[in-house]
Amino acid sequence: MSADCLFCKIVSGAIPSDIVHRDQQVTAFRDIQPRAPVHILVVPNQHIASLGEVDGAEPAVLAALFRAAAAVARQAGVAERGYRVVVNTGADAGQSVAHLHLHVLGGRALGWPPG
Repeated sequence: MSADCLFCKIVSGAIPSDIVHRDQQVTAFRDIQPRAPVHILVVPNQHIASLGEVDGAEPAVLAALFRAAAAVARQAGVAERGYRVVVNTGADAGQSVAHLHLHVLGGRALGWPPG
């Protein structure tokens, strides 16, 4: 955990959030500024700053992130029609919190390319 990381504080319970999934490796919660009717963030419980920080030591964590993304999409009722999973890495890509996270977006038709 990183003491100054927003998502670490959510995982630890220091900051309340609308948590929709939690297990030993990941936590998923609703985004407070949703960009789609369903917008859920899935984060590893351990602090990893970004996808660029992942090395060979985290394959189980990455698998858990994607399993949780699929599970929350099913739980939210968007799995059948479709949903998008986005990972922003770095400031130019729009990563605003330095903690690896997946955005699960759905509930409406999503355009391509994204805006």
